[in-house]
Formats: sequence, structure tokens, C-alpha cells
Amino acid sequence: MLNKKKNRLRRCRKIRFIWKKFNKIRLVIYKTSCHIYAQIIKQEGKNSNVLVFASTLEKKIINNNNTGNIISASIIGKVIAKRSINKGIYNVVFDRSGFKYHGRIKKLANNARKYGLIF
Repeated sequence: MLNKKKNRLRRCRKIRFIWKKFNKIRLVIYKTSCHIYAQIIKQEGKNSNVLVFASTLEKKIINNNNTGNIISASIIGKVIAKRSINKGIYNVVFDRSGFKYHGRIKKLANNARKYGLIF
């Protein structure tokens, strides 16, 4: 189990190192077994500001107990896209935090693209 986490964090560090050079706005995804979180972050030097946030912990978004499944990930993708477009953010870089691109991560990304985000 420890090797799995080390490998994920290694992938995460490698990708973020490249993106920090360009100071791009990025869509950061984090998932646990029960919840999924999405943030749009603007990196300015060593400081970072969260511009938009959506997660399955918000009662307005998810009203059921199934917060760790593909359906809830698709809802989070829709919500994060709509909130970012309302703030005037259209182009982002997709940061999956080292998680493999399948299942919940893939569904969230596809719905974010479907509702207007470009990455």
C-alpha cells in the first residue's frame, strides 16, 4: 500500500513541477474512497489562490449518501465548470494529483469539458 501512495505522489510532483514554471490556472482533483474534491487554483510564484471550489461535502450539490461514486463525480464536474465560467475562467490545466485517468477522475473531466471548460 505504501508503494502505491509513493508512486502517486511521485507522478504528482513530476507533473506539478512542469506546470509551476508557466503560472497557469489549474483544475486540481483529489479523491478519497468516500468523497471527491475539485479546486481551480491560480499559482503566483510560491503563493496559490483557490478561485473556485466544489466537493461532495456540500449539501447543496449532493443530497444522497452515495458520494464516492461516478455519478457524484459527474455532478462535481458539472458544478466546477459552471462556477468557473461564472467567474470568467475558461482555460485550465487538468491536474489529477497523480491519480490514474479512469473511473471517477475521467467522468469528472469529461463533464467539466462538456459544460464549457477547456483543457
